[in-house]
Amino acid sequence: MSEPPALAAYTLWREALAEVDEVFASPPELDGPVDGCTYCTPESELRVLGGDPADVPDDLLGYFMREVAGHWDEDQYPVLWRRFLPRALRRWGPDGDGTDPSDSMGHLGRHGAQLADWPAAEREAVERAFRALLHIAVTDGRPYREITDLMEGIAHATGSLEPWLDHIARLAGPEADAGVVRLAFGWATELLWQELKFTWWDDGDPQLIAAWLPTLRARIAAFAVQHPRCKNASDALTAIDACEAGTSGPWLYPYDMRTLGGPVLIRQG
Repeated sequence: MSEPPALAAYTLWREALAEVDEVFASPPELDGPVDGCTYCTPESELRVLGGDPADVPDDLLGYFMREVAGHWDEDQYPVLWRRFLPRALRRWGPDGDGTDPSDSMGHLGRHGAQLADWPAAEREAVERAFRALLHIAVTDGRPYREITDLMEGIAHATGSLEPWLDHIARLAGPEADAGVVRLAFGWATELLWQELKFTWWDDGDPQLIAAWLPTLRARIAAFAVQHPRCKNASDALTAIDACEAGTSGPWLYPYDMRTLGGPVLIRQG
């Protein structure tokens, strides 16, 4: 008997982690003691960061992942990330600390650890894990904002948004359909209210999302037929149509949706 789709997503995640553990089993050596900003990081902690990756305390690892790339030696920074990558992925995963991953993931990008230049086997293992994380995020019923934070971090780390939009579009099953509807509703509403932006990724282009959303119309419409009481689906279609038409849509603007975690759409008339 095959696993339910929701459980299958977690199986993909566990398999991806196993591949990451294998690929990163012998992390690269540093060229010397860790060279970092001693104003922010004591020498004692720099020595710990340069030791066995498994011996680095969780709080120190979290600090390293959050700290900007400019506080570390340019040549050592990618090596440190490669040494900590299996632990970093687990922090970003479903059993992690639950913090917004978009900032720390972005440190893998071209202005940081330069994931794109890592050995192919390492890069492919990381991207497989990212696909599994997105699969879980879209299908496990979590709020729209958590999905978009993860999407921003992954796109920033890899330098591209389009492959991850394509990955989400290919996810199948009722849980994926519901997740796509939530995502489309949130993004389309933000576009309609001119609020869609990337917090940490300066190179991100919201117009890629604007072009992608109409490709989901048939899928959202089918979901709306199957679930006629789902307001997210009907409102997502309305918002997408308004964005394409360049109109303001049929709703008053009640408040900043990010302040309270989601919009309450107030119909006029």
